[in-house]
Amino acid sequence: MPIHDDLTIRRILKEARTIAVVGASVKPWRDSNSILAYLLEQQYKVFPVNPKYTEVLGIPCVPNLSSILEKIDIVDIFRRPDALEPIVQEAIFVRAKTIWMQVGVINEAAAEQAERAGLNVIMDRCIRVDHQRLFR
Repeated sequence: MPIHDDLTIRRILKEARTIAVVGASVKPWRDSNSILAYLLEQQYKVFPVNPKYTEVLGIPCVPNLSSILEKIDIVDIFRRPDALEPIVQEAIFVRAKTIWMQVGVINEAAAEQAERAGLNVIMDRCIRVDHQRLFR
């Protein structure tokens, strides 16, 4: 069951230090770009993940989660729901702590797979909206 309660979401955001943004974009009008910038402003170490780019907002962009050499606390996903299962499998493989599916990104099978592997799952929520609401 995806996490919805504010106390748990607040704890996850407070304890997190590293966030991989899957589907990061160089296009400033895309939510993945502005949210990546917001997360940087909040002092998270952010890893843009997108095989199309070499950098996003001046940060080296990696093609996949396995290319990140640090422990990943949150995998923030900006991809279509039907593209989630391989991303979740890779998040499990790299031992990420939390899968965060942005607003409109709903995939129950991927969520169940992540939960069975022990990951926290937050689905159909905006990390920026929750962060602003819980920490301002």
